[in-house]
Amino acid sequence: MPGQNLTRDEAAARAELVSVTSYDVVLDLTTGPKTFATTTTVRFVSTTPGAETFVDFVGDTVAAITLNGADLDPAAHWADSRITLPGLAADNELVVRATGLYTNTGEGLHRFVDPVDDEVYLYSQFEVPDSRRVYAVFEQPDLKATFAFTVTAPAHWTLVSNSPTPEPTGAGELHGIPAATWAFEATPRISSYITALVAGPYDVVRDEVASRGGTVPLAVYARKSLMQYVDADNILDCTKRGFAFFEKEFDSPYPFAKYDQIFTPEYNAGAMENAGCVTITEVYVFRSKVPDSTAERRALTILHELAHMWFGDLVTMTWWDDLWLNESFAEWASTVAQAEATEWSDAWTTFQSHEKTWAYQQDQLPSTHPVYADIKDLDDVLINFDGITYAKGGSILKQLVAHVGREPFVEGLRSYFRKHAWGNTRFADLLAEFEASSGRDLSTWSEVWLKTAGVNTLTIEVETDDAGVITAATIVQSADPAYPTLRPHRVAIGRYDLVGGALERVGRHEVDVDGERTELSELVGLAQPDLLLPNEDDLSYAKLRFDERSHATALAHAADFTESLPRSLVLGAFWELVREGELAARDFIPVLLSAAEIEQHSTVLRTILTTTKQIPSQLITSATSYTAPAHRTETLRTVADTLRELAEAAPAGSDRQFQLVTAFARVGHGDADVARIRAAFDGSRPYEGLALDQDLRWALLASLAAAGAADADEIDAELERDNTATGRERAFLARAARPTAEAKAEAWRLAVEQDGQPNSVVEALGAGFNRAQDPEALLSGYVAKYHDALLPIWESRSAAIRERFVTYFYPRSLAGPQLAAATREWMDTNPGAPAALRRLVGENLDTVLTAVRAQEADAKRD
Repeated sequence: MPGQNLTRDEAAARAELVSVTSYDVVLDLTTGPKTFATTTTVRFVSTTPGAETFVDFVGDTVAAITLNGADLDPAAHWADSRITLPGLAADNELVVRATGLYTNTGEGLHRFVDPVDDEVYLYSQFEVPDSRRVYAVFEQPDLKATFAFTVTAPAHWTLVSNSPTPEPTGAGELHGIPAATWAFEATPRISSYITALVAGPYDVVRDEVASRGGTVPLAVYARKSLMQYVDADNILDCTKRGFAFFEKEFDSPYPFAKYDQIFTPEYNAGAMENAGCVTITEVYVFRSKVPDSTAERRALTILHELAHMWFGDLVTMTWWDDLWLNESFAEWASTVAQAEATEWSDAWTTFQSHEKTWAYQQDQLPSTHPVYADIKDLDDVLINFDGITYAKGGSILKQLVAHVGREPFVEGLRSYFRKHAWGNTRFADLLAEFEASSGRDLSTWSEVWLKTAGVNTLTIEVETDDAGVITAATIVQSADPAYPTLRPHRVAIGRYDLVGGALERVGRHEVDVDGERTELSELVGLAQPDLLLPNEDDLSYAKLRFDERSHATALAHAADFTESLPRSLVLGAFWELVREGELAARDFIPVLLSAAEIEQHSTVLRTILTTTKQIPSQLITSATSYTAPAHRTETLRTVADTLRELAEAAPAGSDRQFQLVTAFARVGHGDADVARIRAAFDGSRPYEGLALDQDLRWALLASLAAAGAADADEIDAELERDNTATGRERAFLARAARPTAEAKAEAWRLAVEQDGQPNSVVEALGAGFNRAQDPEALLSGYVAKYHDALLPIWESRSAAIRERFVTYFYPRSLAGPQLAAATREWMDTNPGAPAALRRLVGENLDTVLTAVRAQEADAKRD
């Protein structure tokens, strides 16, 4: 039985049979806290009268199905998320009356109750296959249609959808509450996964922007209790800059009637490109100080979703194997816009430091796949929202721009939008436009870059005479034997010399690398510089290795670059060497600490200091996981001492100070550290210029809790002070971080043994669970329990929850041979487990094997 899956072949067959005209969706959101009433009328045509097909629906019950006036028995026709439709006519009308289920997992129609004022907030999240949780639908991107929503809800709510919000009409009192009805006009022809509904007493700030198609209304929404923190002026300014940039770059007016951005709670992703109705995680509502890198990331997210209005919404992929193109394009376009149209002019340094680090990490996992992935079914899609789909794809598009030139690339885009507006395409359609605009055959280029997996390594080899003049220089390209493809690279070679103690660029040469060896005749006859940097300006996607002199210079002087981008490239190259067991972690950590002492670029500093969902902190991971166990205590002490000193010395109120204080709190341990963190928390010894705001209080309190210096009562008191959704999540994390068996058991019970926690709470519990200064004592008993729970959790929880369990409750703090052996045993004894589960577990195993390899290399340093 299909369950909730859908294969590519089934979708293609259905698209051959069916063309959809319109959906009219009527929802009643006044029926209670668990369910809502939904009635869908679908009008569609069939190429083969008499044939049978199906629509998709996932819900509580189906009360009635009427096809062309004839009633179909729900008991006979609704099963496994599908409603079968026999005996089609040429023109068809289907009416499905059903009951839908709210979720608290960020899938379908998410329901949230604000603990501040008990108000209810709803928002939809439909990508990949979850519009079927709200209405009956042909759930695939190439069956576009118009969508008209009519929604009855509490009268004091605000309703937002893809079309402009109409004036409500009174609906009287329903289920004991005053209600109203909003009848939205039909949308243009769009895919179901970008339809949207947001409902609740949201507050709003309105504005407008001049567009090529006329004035476009803009709005920013947030919960009432959060609106005071929304920096609407900044958000709207970034949005307007994006409108101007994209309309000019794409030579195409904004395609929808309005543009709303809604900050929504308990969100699974960064944002979602619903047509004209973008939903964004509330993480980007800054109620406290955040690193500059987070503010920059918000701007990037705003521009990313805006780019999707053209690439993804106006022109949409035919099937999910082109998901990469949607996301990769938005990655490239948003970074270009950020660099050229906003204050974040060094956005490409951010891209290299964060996005590409994520991509290189993902591309070296056993689950790596080509950018153009073979997506056989919906289950495949769910596991391909990864660093390859986003960051590697964006990197390859940047390389394509270097390969064909910016002007031909942009002209290809413009032609693509002109030809395919409101339609569905495959990558070949876009590639044809690039070939036409550039005059170049890109078939081989696209095959090796997009349809093969793995990352190449570029190494410079240099020969000199006795006077230090280069007599021969070569770039050697290599590949993992498992993924042996060598690719063409357009790269720049940077020449750097130490001048007055600073590493300054004294020359730059662009070259085309092809094959295993490429001679660098441009360097012959020049004095050998102190450092040769392959992939200067980060034009291509490749790992880097240095010649002997450059390697030594980089180790000793990484902090002495005058720019952040080359320093970030060097740190990234060393990070890969550590992960591959070619550089001892204890030799890398001093480089990172020296960089942390001077780094001004917020994202580069954050990559060094802070673990994010995508990538681990280079410094903390090197100290806690990649250092040999025999030297870990000493190393961690050095790291904590240095971060404490750097935090004290950082400029008051600066981004550097904030990042260094929070990093120190993350690794601080021992009496002196705890005393300093406690003094900052209680205000007896604040950091000058750094406000002790609520989120910093939680960070400091979590540190104290992890050290055993804050108990449940103190955490409860802090939650009473901050009785908000964010406060609740931070309290769960802090309780789970306490170094007691009881705290770990309670976190496990709440997230694993119980069902029903919201997605954000499961994530917070997992983060606290894995925070352990003595993981052997606290977590070793969970190795078997974790592996035993994998299949039951996977079979019983939603996609969002089961993925969080597999990822966040893996006891990775125990990274070593024993954990690797246990996970390998599970893989060996469960060959028939679902492919998506095996992929996630295999990725966990690889992170441990990487740590073991690095630990062994570090041990050999002595």
